[in-house]
Amino acid sequence: MKKITPALLRRWQLPALDSELGKEARGHVLVVGGSDEIPGAVVLAAVGALRAGAGTLEIATTAGIAGNVAVAVPESRTRGLPSRRGELASTRRLLADVATCDTILIGPGMRDPASLRALVKAKTKATFVVDAGALKLYAQRPPRLRAILTPHAGEMAELCGATKARILADPEPIARDMARRLHAVVALKGAATYVASPDGRVWLNTAGNLGLGTSGSGDTLSGVIAGLCARGATPEQAAVWGVYLHARSGDLLARKIGPLGFLARELLDQIPPLLARLSR
Repeated sequence: MKKITPALLRRWQLPALDSELGKEARGHVLVVGGSDEIPGAVVLAAVGALRAGAGTLEIATTAGIAGNVAVAVPESRTRGLPSRRGELASTRRLLADVATCDTILIGPGMRDPASLRALVKAKTKATFVVDAGALKLYAQRPPRLRAILTPHAGEMAELCGATKARILADPEPIARDMARRLHAVVALKGAATYVASPDGRVWLNTAGNLGLGTSGSGDTLSGVIAGLCARGATPEQAAVWGVYLHARSGDLLARKIGPLGFLARELLDQIPPLLARLSR
């Protein structure tokens, strides 16, 4: 197991970008999620992808909130999809477009993932970032995807059948085992976050603080990871970098604002300067 440090990240630099190619060189992210009651989740995730350097952004959410989301994230193409009781009812309208995506983030702001089943079966070379409600897809018949899963201990308990208390007591072997079983990179979030690869490698993040346990924080993390994937990072690299950038952003805000009370959306402004410093 390796500890995630600035030195490790500087040795494991993100793929170089060709400045002459513009936004096309930094990939296309599609964020699918949200609900009438939780519209902000896709906003936080989408902005997180842009702050991490993604080139092109698209959001697909319920028709009832799509207009407000479009105003909140004017940099994105926003699509309103059919809904039922405030949740996404179908994602079939997206199937013709997924081939052009480099990264597809699914789940922020969702409770019921049933509408995503057609999407995860689509023919695409995209990397999936699976968060929040979409993690339930892996609790029954796990899809075979090139994917990064971002569960906290409660969500991991639902995935693997262990108790939350057991996961909190010994998270590293559980993260390692689930990455192998699900053929996916797993970022098991907590006071310490473990990033596990299907091949058995594990990275440990101890940066961060109590203030990161706030509404919307996980959405910002999944968005940052998606943005790094779109730029060409491997799933393991995107998860390791994303977890550290998110945690260090919390540390910076704790110094500026206080250990509690900073907002998930405030994390987003910290990402670009941190990326710049670690990329020198």
